[in-house]
Amino acid sequence: MVELSYYDPFYRDALYIHKSVGILLSILILLRLVWKWLNPAVKPLSAATPLQRLQNILAGCVHLVLYLGLVTLFLSGYLISTSDGRSIEVFGWFSVASAGELFDRQSDIAGTIHLYVAWGLLAVVVIHILGALKHHFINKDQTLARMIKVMTPKKHEE
Repeated sequence: MVELSYYDPFYRDALYIHKSVGILLSILILLRLVWKWLNPAVKPLSAATPLQRLQNILAGCVHLVLYLGLVTLFLSGYLISTSDGRSIEVFGWFSVASAGELFDRQSDIAGTIHLYVAWGLLAVVVIHILGALKHHFINKDQTLARMIKVMTPKKHEE
């Protein structure tokens, strides 16, 4: 996105797709947060040692940073896209109304935040993946299996 010039033929289509996917993902994340609030999380494995307790605390912090980063990313994207007063069209299905320009240089400031938060989230996601793989291959515990189990639907026994 950042390397496309205004005159690039894909510039407008890429921006339209980016905004539409961003709105849909923000809706999914909000639904996920509601789900998480209504359904208690899987309890961490028992923390017998101080290192295990520290790992559980760090895991909670990483999850919090991921959610806060995503919400910040979505809000900053919204502020960039709607500062000129136009709504955001989502694949022609619906539109999200503009709040207009709420403060001076809104799209510039929100754009800078959007860029840095996006790169920061990528770094945190890589750390999250590495942590899950560490648990699976080095600790040989059930953390990764439990994460995957949470994401897959339960099978009904016959």
